[in-house]
Amino acid sequence: MLRPLHAPSRVLARIEVPKGSFVKREGLRVEYVSPVPCPFNYGSVPGQLGADGDPLDVLVLGPALPLGAEREVSVHGVVRFLDAGLVDDKLIAGAPPTASDLRGIALFFRFYARVRAGMNRVRGLHGETRYVGVERWE
Repeated sequence: MLRPLHAPSRVLARIEVPKGSFVKREGLRVEYVSPVPCPFNYGSVPGQLGADGDPLDVLVLGPALPLGAEREVSVHGVVRFLDAGLVDDKLIAGAPPTASDLRGIALFFRFYARVRAGMNRVRGLHGETRYVGVERWE
């Protein structure tokens, strides 16, 4: 069972993967090149760690933002995700998610979980990797 995530109603998001990009970076290192473009801006919350010990991930909905951009955004929910057995939740922020956004997020993370599981096997990491679902906050 995943433990609850406690997040403020607003966070500072730093964009690491602009909407429409195919490349996910970990700092300056390319971690992943996707066969499909990212359907949202993806980044992290500086100074806030996720349960996996890495910076807390955040999806920023709305128009594409440039790599490295920082924006204060409203938090609307969380994507629940397991990565090699570790909780790796991702905040949903920016524009309030529409039903279409939520379907797109689910589709993307189901696909990403399969790819990530394969990457984890190659890296010798064990434990379940899967998309768990979305919790939307009002």
